[in-house]
Amino acid sequence: MELIRPGLFIDFIGYRKYAFVFSAILIGISLISIFVVRGLNYGIDFSGGLEMQVAFKDTVKTEDVRGALKTVGLGDAQIQSISGGAENEFLVRMRQVKEDPKLSLTSVAENALFKAFGKEKVDIRRAEAVGAAVSKDLKTKGLLSIVYACIGLLIYIWIRFEMAYSFGAILALVHDVTITVGLFSILGKEMTLTIIAALLTIIGYSLNDTIVVFDRIRENVKKQAGAFDLSRIMSESISQTLSRTVLTALTVFLVALCLFLLGGNVIHDFAFAMLVGVVIGTYSSIFVASPVVLLFHRGKK
Repeated sequence: MELIRPGLFIDFIGYRKYAFVFSAILIGISLISIFVVRGLNYGIDFSGGLEMQVAFKDTVKTEDVRGALKTVGLGDAQIQSISGGAENEFLVRMRQVKEDPKLSLTSVAENALFKAFGKEKVDIRRAEAVGAAVSKDLKTKGLLSIVYACIGLLIYIWIRFEMAYSFGAILALVHDVTITVGLFSILGKEMTLTIIAALLTIIGYSLNDTIVVFDRIRENVKKQAGAFDLSRIMSESISQTLSRTVLTALTVFLVALCLFLLGGNVIHDFAFAMLVGVVIGTYSSIFVASPVVLLFHRGKK
């Protein structure tokens, strides 16, 4: 299946300066939001606390649930209705407010709800508690998993291609992750282990696209006899793989969109990260990875 006619040539590398400026603006906004303005909204996985899914037999308002939790010092809990039209099922997120090993946040929250609405009318469908020490360990390991993945890919691409291609691919991956995390910071979305999994998935997807382009560049370079224009070879290679790139991106995007719209609250943020990652990853495979390789080669000369 071909969405783009064979033989089409687009001078992608010729637009690299505009792409670099655009990427620099996006990365700058992301870093300012992450480190200066808003920071990251760490979820229960990384900050410690309790996430509880609770259903009521009677119709209950969000204010009623908050009022019940406020009696035990949990009035700042995040409460979200997940039952559609009828307000009888909620997702409640509460941060650990006291470093007391004898205090069970789950029990405190459950007892407050039982006392306010009656034990027989409250159904605790799910309760996940994370302690402060565990959350700190998860945060560290989550960050290290991304770092180790990038280091491993750096070595792999260095062996398979050469150092210039390795730097181009890794900078594209850092570009994708930074912008995705920056958008989460701007929108105030929670950073959880699920989002770390999404970021690792984005890294894999973006790298796959980049490797396809790099392989075509290498094939086309081997066909040349004598002097040649590397920037034109790169644009030709990207153009030749463009149909495959668009088809792959469109397929993944449609699947992620279905998850985003129909997958429910639990997978909503994961799907959102994938939607952003697919778009940014496809862009970086075309406008970031190969131009960085070209700059590296010209720098060596």
